[in-house]
Amino acid sequence: MSKIKIFLLSFLLNFLVFSSFSFSEIIKKIEITGNNRISDETILMFSKVDTGQSVKNNKINQILKDLYNSNFFNNVSVKIEKNILFIKVDEAPLIKEIKITGVKAEKFKKIIKDSLILKPRGSFNDFLLAKEKTIIRSKLKSAGYYFANIDPFIELLDDNMVSIDYKIDLGEKSKIGKISFIGDKIFKDSKLKSVIVSEEYKFWKFISGKKFLKEEIIEIDKRLLKNFYLNKGFYNVKINTSFAKLINKNEFELIFNIIPNQKIYFGDMNFILPDDFDEKNYKDLNKLLVDLKGEPYSIYSVDKILDEIDLITTNEEFKSSNAFAQQNIVSDKLNIDFVIEEGETFFIERINIFGNNVTRESVIRNQLEIDEGDPYNEILANKSVNNIKNLNFFKTVRTDVVNGKNQNSKIINYKVEEKPTGEITAGAGVGTEGGSFSFGVKENNYLGKGLSVNADATISTDSLKGNFSITNPNYNNSDKSVFVNIKAEEIDKLKDFGYKTNKTGFSLGTNFEYLKDFNLGLSTSSFLEKMETDSTASASQQKQAGNYWDTFLKFNFDYDKRNQKFKTTDGFRSYYSIDVPLISDTNTLTNSYDYKVFNEFYENNITTFSISLSSANSISDEDIKLSERLFIPSRKLRGFESGKVGPKDGEDHIGGNYLTTFNAQTNVPKIFENAQNLDAVIFFDMASLWGVDYDSSLDDGGKLRSSFGIGVDWFTVVGPLNFSLTEVITKEDTDITESFRFNLGTTF
Repeated sequence: MSKIKIFLLSFLLNFLVFSSFSFSEIIKKIEITGNNRISDETILMFSKVDTGQSVKNNKINQILKDLYNSNFFNNVSVKIEKNILFIKVDEAPLIKEIKITGVKAEKFKKIIKDSLILKPRGSFNDFLLAKEKTIIRSKLKSAGYYFANIDPFIELLDDNMVSIDYKIDLGEKSKIGKISFIGDKIFKDSKLKSVIVSEEYKFWKFISGKKFLKEEIIEIDKRLLKNFYLNKGFYNVKINTSFAKLINKNEFELIFNIIPNQKIYFGDMNFILPDDFDEKNYKDLNKLLVDLKGEPYSIYSVDKILDEIDLITTNEEFKSSNAFAQQNIVSDKLNIDFVIEEGETFFIERINIFGNNVTRESVIRNQLEIDEGDPYNEILANKSVNNIKNLNFFKTVRTDVVNGKNQNSKIINYKVEEKPTGEITAGAGVGTEGGSFSFGVKENNYLGKGLSVNADATISTDSLKGNFSITNPNYNNSDKSVFVNIKAEEIDKLKDFGYKTNKTGFSLGTNFEYLKDFNLGLSTSSFLEKMETDSTASASQQKQAGNYWDTFLKFNFDYDKRNQKFKTTDGFRSYYSIDVPLISDTNTLTNSYDYKVFNEFYENNITTFSISLSSANSISDEDIKLSERLFIPSRKLRGFESGKVGPKDGEDHIGGNYLTTFNAQTNVPKIFENAQNLDAVIFFDMASLWGVDYDSSLDDGGKLRSSFGIGVDWFTVVGPLNFSLTEVITKEDTDITESFRFNLGTTF
């Protein structure tokens, strides 16, 4: 073929192709058919086309694609004729409802439904239905159901609607028959097994859920293993894979592949500070760096140092900073420069408080750690939020920091949502020491001033008590708490202790933070007391019958380093108080000291040790009253009846002048996976009570009493139930013991 013919043929083909791609028409009209539920406007929105546009063939293909991607249609056709664009659709059915059958747990059903792409009132799509099966299977695997069968059933309804029912046969949960660790694992399998959550199936672990293969738990296990190695010096540890191998019908072998790599030790560590930062603030941290040098690398130690740097920032005259660790490995040494960069300083232009309809703004502002005009400090701003939350007046407390009028200014908006602060409570309880009934009314934010007003009464087998108190937690904006308390009580101990007392009086005082975490308290109390004694009591006891007027001055010192007041996991508390008689008929001087320390020896284990020392002595020659003598409560010495330990006068336990107790307990790992309302502890108690001022011959010499056992706190739907099983180790013949104690109470 000649070159001319080839050229002409090539030209013709290119012209035809070009012409086909270049073909276009101006749309003068759009006609949409087949839609009943979906409006023309919605279809036009998804098609992204309008009259007056020039439409080429590739645009028609794009319209088709866009309409199919909307998932509203089963079928779509698009064509253009004589400048009219014809769009014909076949609407997909509307989903009326989605059901999950075969799964009983409503909470798990909701988790599955929330994860689905198809939703009620949305369009049905066959392609997405197949995808939903994969999503459901993933959720079932995460719960341990590896062999579940999923069968979607589609029911056609009137008005082009469908109902979807995912019929699920869960089958048996996949058990972990064996846990193995491969690679250069360094540590024994038993140690590594103690680190992770998953555990091997054993027949006696019929309650535990940790024996089942769950993907989300496996991911947690991998992180736990990595953190374990990171805290043992293995800086570059890799948990490459974790996989499960089927070894029986529904049992898997869970295998972790561990590559620890080289062990790394802390080398040279320094602080790099901005020029205007005070090095003295980092003196204690420098000592820590010196102590760490040569020790195995620990990510925990690095994070702790960075956290401490953040705290020290508050001492840098409210300066803003950012701290990070520059790390460099040389041989087996990790050199670290803790770089502290000074951030841009912003000043607080204004602080706004929103949402407080009842609570006075001044009550909230008194909780702020920063003020208008101060340099902005994120740590103090967040601490202010915590202070406001601790008032317990609000459902939510949020903060929003926005730019001010000037470039270097900030506006802080604190947004609160108030909650009811009044309480009316009634309660009843029954236990080994009898029953009780209580009623109380309390308002924690009286008149919106932050005042706490409380009135309550309790009736039990041997007592009647009433109390009324008012507390101002921030008196006159002084950060000092001031309280006044009026109380009356009648305690009948004639049967077991030989006396009955009727006491009425009041107390008032103040508490305030003297130093960080160190609180001081000062109060005075005055009481009128009428004492009665049993006719069978000894002469020494009977002579105490009569009326008494006592006024005391009380000092208390509270050093509290607990990480939190409720459900404490770390720290300690040291508390001392002394009651000094001012105008008193008995002149009793009372001292008490309590120390309690909390330790988390391993994950989710809290062990506590506590010791208490008390004394009650007259500063004159007179005997102290029976009601002021010291008794050992059952909560301090489990296994013994409350107060029925120590010296006796005839048939009556008379307490003592001196008391010391020691308690140790550690919580038991949860046996029931879902039993969050059940706590168990193993305990050891020891106590000694001695001293009889009016007759030293009655003293039993302060002999030790001790016991050990298990205690359980169960928060039932009826109320809190606590009981203990105790084995007494040492006791005296005069002591009254009890191996089982329980108490059940409720509030309604």
